[in-house]
Amino acid sequence: MQKKIHAVPTIVYPESDGEPMAETDKHRKLMMDFILMLEDHFKHDNDVYVSGNLLLYYVEGDPKKCLSPDVFVTFGVEKKQRRTFLTWEEPNTPDFVIEVASPKTISNDLGKKKELYASVLQVKEYFIYDPMGQIVPSFVGYRLIDEEYQEILAVDERLPSETLGLQLGENGGELRLYDPKRSQWLQPPQERVDAAETRIQQEILARQTAEEELEKALAEIERLRAQT
Repeated sequence: MQKKIHAVPTIVYPESDGEPMAETDKHRKLMMDFILMLEDHFKHDNDVYVSGNLLLYYVEGDPKKCLSPDVFVTFGVEKKQRRTFLTWEEPNTPDFVIEVASPKTISNDLGKKKELYASVLQVKEYFIYDPMGQIVPSFVGYRLIDEEYQEILAVDERLPSETLGLQLGENGGELRLYDPKRSQWLQPPQERVDAAETRIQQEILARQTAEEELEKALAEIERLRAQT
């Protein structure tokens, strides 16, 4: 009797772990702002991939070996849409990661995740930030040196990222990215739009004021001429 050939079961790598994107609106907004700012900053680099809250699988054949960095940047990979990040299909693992922490997640952020980022994924720089200020310290960064994380020291009250060529620090009470080459803070798209609209309104108001002053001056000239 001929033996039946059984098909090898297909391994499925889910696109969701069933967990919410973020604990609070503030956590979610920070994540989205950072993703958008970094996407814009590296928009002309075709081999820089920026993402976040995306399931990253690090052991082929084992869907349980995964995690979802809040924000990450990977250099040397194609800039394209991904449903999941399968490390064995990519030429590189993330170089930069930031986790938006809370009292609920901090033990994992400083424990299992930190170990995975250092020993398995070899993430060059790892930052942890608590936007609610409930954790002490609320902001810390690590750089991978000789396969171990060493804490990054602040420069001008900001933590420098050698990987990104940027600095991370608070500006106006929000965690932001600072470009030391241009000596300016990066702005999320909506903030740039709001700032542009404000400048336009100011220019319109200044133009209206100038026109009103000109009309007053012309009227005064006409008045003086009429008196002579």
